Amino acid sequence: MDAVAGLLDGPRARGAFLLRSSMDPPWSLRIQDQAPLTLVAIVRGEAWVVPDAGEPTRLGQGDVAILRGPEPYTVADHPATSPQVVIHPGQRCTTPDGEETGPMAELGVRTWGNSPDGATVMLCGTYQLHWEITRRLLRALPMLLVLDHDAWDSPLVPLLAAEIVKDEPGQEAVLDRLLDLLVIAVLRAWFARPEAQAPAWYRAYGDPVVGPALRLLHNAPEQPWTVAALADATGVSRAALARRFSDLVGEPPMTFLTGWRIALAADLLREPGATIGSVARQVGYGSPFALSTAFKRMRGISPREHRAAALAV
Repeated sequence: MDAVAGLLDGPRARGAFLLRSSMDPPWSLRIQDQAPLTLVAIVRGEAWVVPDAGEPTRLGQGDVAILRGPEPYTVADHPATSPQVVIHPGQRCTTPDGEETGPMAELGVRTWGNSPDGATVMLCGTYQLHWEITRRLLRALPMLLVLDHDAWDSPLVPLLAAEIVKDEPGQEAVLDRLLDLLVIAVLRAWFARPEAQAPAWYRAYGDPVVGPALRLLHNAPEQPWTVAALADATGVSRAALARRFSDLVGEPPMTFLTGWRIALAADLLREPGATIGSVARQVGYGSPFALSTAFKRMRGISPREHRAAALAV
């Protein structure tokens, strides 16, 4: 598992909200659903993203954007168009005055808008849940990142556009996986750009010494890793690995491993039927007590308290 795959490998999309919007101007959508991550792909026409704080950004045909929540924003045919619909948590839609109806209507399978053959057609995929592993990467993203159509070459947007309107057995799982793939592809392309400020541990994946060590920690956190064991596995001395890892990642190997294990544990504790004992074994702690001690030291609450709070959301 590498850094970007780790974003979605455990907390991958499960019943993510996906929608095809077909619009003729004037149109304007106020988004205040508090979702942690939303992807927008323009299939036809154009749209403007207008954050509450910041300059409007135009999206043209073929462009893909990722928006990091929970701050609200507006998507419209033009920055000056006043919102007609407000999208709340749970994808509940109202007019700006709070009425449950508005100018948009269902136009087919997962299709919504004010025109069945609109001048603008866009695909939206929204992740509804907050996951600990996701936060590790999302913290490095701007509120809005845009990949221009000529900045990357991917067949995923046309494939998602073709699949999103189908109503077949297993379609939800197909769409979830396509959304995951598209998000990973966009983030990978984004972090390769010089203006992107990728986190240190992401950049370190390209290092011939630290990169393999990071992959070992990500892929097998349940193993009883030590700096000496990592050094043996990567073919360098213990001192050389410890020094280079700290220089490139910003923290020692075992500190990084503890943070990764606790992030994994925080997500695994959300799973139905998970126990503190089973999660402890999966993330490299020999007993529920050992996990509880490390978890409370880092998070200030016990795994049991964390699980209760997560399930109550």
